[in-house]
Amino acid sequence: MLLAGLLGAAAVVVTSGCGGRPEDRMPVGSPSGATPFVWFRAGAAPSGWQSMELPDRTGVLSVPPDATPMAGDPGSVSAVVTGPHGELRIYLNATPRQGAESPTNWAGFRLAHLTGENAASATRLSYRARMPFRGGTGACVEDRYVTRIGAHKYREMACLVTGSRGGSVLVVATPAPSWDRDRAVLEQAVNAYVAE
Repeated sequence: MLLAGLLGAAAVVVTSGCGGRPEDRMPVGSPSGATPFVWFRAGAAPSGWQSMELPDRTGVLSVPPDATPMAGDPGSVSAVVTGPHGELRIYLNATPRQGAESPTNWAGFRLAHLTGENAASATRLSYRARMPFRGGTGACVEDRYVTRIGAHKYREMACLVTGSRGGSVLVVATPAPSWDRDRAVLEQAVNAYVAE
């Protein structure tokens, strides 16, 4: 039952899909007017973190020591951190770029994918393009969404990152009520992501 629940949660944050709205094609933006992703500083993962390279060698995901790798879509790498009762705390995933996603349409593409798959609603919180990841550049969107089944609330950061070998998508997510507690770990995972 726990595995089914984790896989269900993971299905909500998968990265393939299609769509996009012109109004989401802005290079930088935050509804509050604050500079988005101001905390971002590309750098090495903290000591003790594990590296998970994508099979197509387009990216390397770093996960904290308490994360457990889990099966995902073919060609992707995923890991979860669970709480004391087996509940999902943090979800981390990297997937090769698969569709029409691009830095100019990334925010709209991601939200359309969420609502086209498993989310009843999705709201963009901030977006930033031209982020200097190690080995490449990326565009990231922070959003929150509510699942169609169970009305579970999640908050995530999803980044489309391009390196010399191609593009990949990084997704880090947590149940919305846990955001304040787990945000620093999610930010570290984004900072440590490597494009190849």
